[in-house]
Amino acid sequence: MALLVPFEYEFFRNGFIAAVLVGALCGFIGVYVVLRRMSYIGHGLSHALFGGAVLSYVVNINFFIGAGLWSLIAAYLIHRISHRRWVGADAAIGVVTTSSFALGVAIVSTYRTFTRNIEAALFGNILGITAVDLWIVTAISLVVFVALLIMRRQLLFLTFDPEVASAYGIATGRTNLLFVLLLAITVLASTQILGVTLVAAAMVIPPVIGRYLTKRFQTLLIISPLIGMLCSAVGMYLSFYLDISSAATIVLTAAALFILLESTMILRGRRSKPAPLL
Repeated sequence: MALLVPFEYEFFRNGFIAAVLVGALCGFIGVYVVLRRMSYIGHGLSHALFGGAVLSYVVNINFFIGAGLWSLIAAYLIHRISHRRWVGADAAIGVVTTSSFALGVAIVSTYRTFTRNIEAALFGNILGITAVDLWIVTAISLVVFVALLIMRRQLLFLTFDPEVASAYGIATGRTNLLFVLLLAITVLASTQILGVTLVAAAMVIPPVIGRYLTKRFQTLLIISPLIGMLCSAVGMYLSFYLDISSAATIVLTAAALFILLESTMILRGRRSKPAPLL
């Protein structure tokens, strides 16, 4: 069958599985990111990770180790600074992420021997995913999924009624910190596939599409990962036959689905604003 031709190549099989896993992961955690209006944090963490990626290449250590530690530190700093009364969350994100990204740019301008590696960090290298990388992405995805399921009650309160969450015995500060750290780990797993420039889109677009399809929160937690998986699978196929960047095609596929859905609602005369979640 023509559809199975790409699977004759190992690089495509590895990339396809990794893309579907990351699509589901970003779609799942993206529900909380969108509903809690934390899209800027996902965007910021992806750019902050660039500094760690560059340092990993310079000191010649594994990307997941070097960039992973860097992203966790960045997430912790964002969390700590944003809870200062005189500093807003957006300002904290701006300070940490721009400084980290600038450090990466400064190192790149000094060491000019790893241009292709830096391009992979910026724009993704999904077809360069090895079997070891695939196992690491799988492990990270499982850890984040399980952690979010364990924290679902706390996250539910913090998403819809953060002011009274502490009254029900929820440690809001610790829960927020754990969520930001899980978000940083998700960005780490996604960067190898999508690059720092497109990770945020993979977290935002599937949940936004899901909001147009359901008004139930629990259903949204199921639909959003499925949309992420679908867009990743279709995007990978299209990129193979069209010879276009896989990461860009995945995001453009999700964007096209959103535009199609929005256009359909406009033609039917429905309001574009989804109903409140139940």
